Amino acid sequence: MLKIQSLNFRFVLPLVGLVHPVLAQDFLEATVVTASRVEQSQLESPYSISIIGKDEIVNEQLRTVPEALRNTSGVLIQKTTHGHGSPFIRGFTGRQNLLLVDGVRLNNSTWRSGPIQYWNTLDVYSVDRMELVKGPGSVMYGSDSLGGTLNLFSKGAEFRDQKGFFQDGSLFYRFDTNSQSHIGRMEQRIGEGGKWGLNLGISVKSYGDIRDSYFGQMNRTGYPEQNVDLKFSYALSETTQMDLAYQYVNQDDVWRWHSTTNNKGWTHGDHVTQPGKLDYRIYDQERSLTYAKFSGTNAEGMMEEWTSTFSYQKTQDSEKRSDPRWSVSDVQTLGMSFQASGVVGPGRLIWGGDFYHDAVDTDASDPSRRPVADNSRYDSLGGFAQYNWDLTETFHLDLGARASYFDAAWDNAYNRNIDADESGDGDWSDLSLSVRATYDFSQDWVLFGGVSEGFRAPNLADLTGSTVSRSSDEVIGSSDLDAEKTLSYELGTKADFRDVTVSLTSFYTQIRNPITSAGETIGGVDYLRLTNGEEGYIWGLEGDAAWRISEQWGLFGNLTYQDGKQKSREVIGGPVLEDTVSRLAPLFGSVRLRWTQTGGKYWIEGQILGAATQNNLSKKDLDDDQRIPTNGTPGYLVGSVRGGWQARENLLVTLGIENFTDEDYRVHGSGLNEQGLNALIGVKYDW
Repeated sequence: MLKIQSLNFRFVLPLVGLVHPVLAQDFLEATVVTASRVEQSQLESPYSISIIGKDEIVNEQLRTVPEALRNTSGVLIQKTTHGHGSPFIRGFTGRQNLLLVDGVRLNNSTWRSGPIQYWNTLDVYSVDRMELVKGPGSVMYGSDSLGGTLNLFSKGAEFRDQKGFFQDGSLFYRFDTNSQSHIGRMEQRIGEGGKWGLNLGISVKSYGDIRDSYFGQMNRTGYPEQNVDLKFSYALSETTQMDLAYQYVNQDDVWRWHSTTNNKGWTHGDHVTQPGKLDYRIYDQERSLTYAKFSGTNAEGMMEEWTSTFSYQKTQDSEKRSDPRWSVSDVQTLGMSFQASGVVGPGRLIWGGDFYHDAVDTDASDPSRRPVADNSRYDSLGGFAQYNWDLTETFHLDLGARASYFDAAWDNAYNRNIDADESGDGDWSDLSLSVRATYDFSQDWVLFGGVSEGFRAPNLADLTGSTVSRSSDEVIGSSDLDAEKTLSYELGTKADFRDVTVSLTSFYTQIRNPITSAGETIGGVDYLRLTNGEEGYIWGLEGDAAWRISEQWGLFGNLTYQDGKQKSREVIGGPVLEDTVSRLAPLFGSVRLRWTQTGGKYWIEGQILGAATQNNLSKKDLDDDQRIPTNGTPGYLVGSVRGGWQARENLLVTLGIENFTDEDYRVHGSGLNEQGLNALIGVKYDW
């Protein structure tokens, strides 16, 4: 395997993948809504935004929501195991990024720190499109949005575009040879044009154990999954609509492979990881979302467009491991939100508010190891406003603010110092501000940037949690934590010329009061106690472009560089030390070359993914020796080829060969290697 040292990455052009495979499409002219909650073109938005559509999900043979972001600059996809996936967005991961479904928050108060599995509890095949807004989104969406905000828009019947009675549907099947995995998806759409529509989707997935050239078969990396999604839409009038939606996912026997004896340790040159020690460590995950959304338009005023949503979510997570120990948490979340927009004076005002309430019950084999306190609640309330102002024909200004309040209470949080449960509570408030702007050099080229505050209130996992992190660290919460805050500066440019589309972005994020961990000994046992650290920073550069070489040929790619430092204490009460940001992404990117037959019946694409060796490690990275090798995670170059054939108007066949040189490689921070040589076939039939 070709070894790539840090900052030796000459094979990558400063390009990014086109968001849709159609060469003629100008991706910066796509309409987005997540950044400002109102429709605007991607080119005109003062944010760095990536979009992934349903056609790309099928054509690129994507497996999960996190993997759908693999061609996105600024985003590194870490996998603790094959059934988990946590994007690192501009250096932040897990609960420091916000996940939405149709604008409804999925982040709840039990999400633990670090790379987490929750982003993988969504069916990527139920998604119509994904919008990722990079950078803090706390003004528009509240707590947790420090690194970025991902909004998944679910598939619907699109009944307003139809005439008369309609019904159609599709069947999709995907098989891969590496793990002998199967994915099946059925969709049915029915309705009456302009009046109502119903979309039903069912996915059944059987993932087998993956293989690579070093380990061979990685036992216990496969798992089963079932998904159901339903959306019913009804026209209350010509200007108002009701949407009722339900989503359900169930995953069983997802093994945290690196912790178990199935992991024999990995040696790659002078890079070595240690084997796992547990006989088993297994997660089960079950989640549902139900919501009712009402939306409409008026002729004028502050409510030209408005949306009101009521949601209910139920989540159950359980873990069992061979200490032996087990734990389970049940979370019920009620949510309400309202937003409206209208022309006020010389600009447009977007305003609204939201409320979420978590009711949490937990249990464990040992009361001291409940994932969060039993019989607890967590409430969040926020109101926001943003004013979009065209100061001149070429200069556009967005001014935003959000006021937030959080309140938590619990009855049974285990205190190791007194060896007993205790009750507690806490509250936090925040005012977040944002100033963003764009300047139009021409109708095809803009300069954008701004300053935005980010905010994350401590959740129940921070305050009362007891979890195992990294390889074997016991992490316990603290009831006296302050909120995490960031201040992010961003400057970039976007251009969408006739044959070349480019986006270049730089950012610098200051971090204040980060919730981190420090060593503490209680009763002769060593723990990591969550505590607020000192200041830190992360900065980075992101390059995105597409070149339409000809009507049939296109070249696409991306390139990302990040660096950062963090001050914190290694032990409670110890000296403040400066260290590299944990799990800092290496230099990474991709290049794709695509040929499409005139008329679009056939297409074929070659891709190279690559990353430089990451040996800029923090002390915590060095201690995480089951996942991060000695001397850092080695660099890699991995090639893949994909193609598609529109055999009939209603029949699409896709083929792919991934990692065709069968390299053994690992994404930095992951708990296992990626798949070796793998052939894929996908078939989609429409009626």
